[in-house]
Amino acid sequence: MTNSYFRTKTSVLFTIAILAFSLHAVGQKPVAANGTNVLKKELQMKLDEWHKAGKFPGATLGVALADGESFGLAVGYSDRDTKTPMKPDDRMLAGSTGKTFAAATAMQLVKEGKISLDDKIEKYLGREPWFNRLPNSKDITIRMLMNHTSGLVRYEFKEEFTTYLTAHPMKVWTPEDRLAYLFDAKAPFEAGKGWDYSDTNYIVLGMIMERVMGKTFYDEARRRFIKKFKLNDTIAQEGVVMPGVVQGYAGPNNPFGGKDAMIENGKFIVNPQLEWTGGGWASTGKDLARWAKIIFEGKAYDASLLPQVLDGVSAPMLGKDTKYGLCVIIRNTPAGVSYGHSGFFPGYMTDMMYFPDKKIALAVQVNTSAPNSFGGKSPGRFLAEVAELIGSQ
Repeated sequence: MTNSYFRTKTSVLFTIAILAFSLHAVGQKPVAANGTNVLKKELQMKLDEWHKAGKFPGATLGVALADGESFGLAVGYSDRDTKTPMKPDDRMLAGSTGKTFAAATAMQLVKEGKISLDDKIEKYLGREPWFNRLPNSKDITIRMLMNHTSGLVRYEFKEEFTTYLTAHPMKVWTPEDRLAYLFDAKAPFEAGKGWDYSDTNYIVLGMIMERVMGKTFYDEARRRFIKKFKLNDTIAQEGVVMPGVVQGYAGPNNPFGGKDAMIENGKFIVNPQLEWTGGGWASTGKDLARWAKIIFEGKAYDASLLPQVLDGVSAPMLGKDTKYGLCVIIRNTPAGVSYGHSGFFPGYMTDMMYFPDKKIALAVQVNTSAPNSFGGKSPGRFLAEVAELIGSQ
């Protein structure tokens, strides 16, 4: 037989193999793939509509579906002056949504027997010279820190703090620096007998965790969660230069630094390090959606602890019939109950939700915190509408 015969036979066999592979692919893959593509287009239209009705520069939407598939979408501008298009992998400061990393660390420490939710904080911090100057100091438990029933009010919204921050924007803050704004103040209620959302609770929690771990919170959070779950677009707020973080707009009356644009010449106008365990992370919508699914499907810490996490107390300031668990906002929405958290940092707004009935998680980030920017539809309400749309597929 000639070489020509062998070449012809090889070519025919190769063609048959390609056709067989293609037919197999047609039989196995396109339905799901096409369904996801249709869903992406519909969600992009939903995101575009919200953007058109509002006044925010840009936004990203992260989606984690029931089958584990995840993706991100974007709309608008990451910089409204240069008209740079927002991309799905653009990072924004996640605000208090980042508390969930502190809470997940705490729950792992509970499982490890290093702390107990009903331990009084005096056990860990009682020897500090300033301890007795904290409101309700001797009666606060770790659980009260995590569900904001301690009576420790916000340090970050006190006028003395914002005035000092504007005058000293590059200050590197210690936990004690933050707590000092509460020393000798009167608590609004007895420990465990009221509710008031406060970053201060998570600053105290961070101090306790670092004491029992013997390592920094950020190093442990990276080891326990960021690396393990490949949250590669999530980075700690450890300084004024943060790679991949887009411009944020806080509005002309911003009390945190006094300016609208939060980044000048590649640096934040105030040091984001101030948030620490009160927030302290920059991320993307996709990473946050994946993280919400990880948390509330019992993968971030032992699933046996989830009932305690979801045992919420009334939090009327967050909405009618809304409850707050151990770093989880429990909301009733038209798409069903949701577990998640919202976040604010000057220039940025974030919300993430997990819908247990649908096993989907969503997160949205917007690069403005200026009031009246969302066309009458909050980020949380937008996510609930997205969940309804996905549920109708």
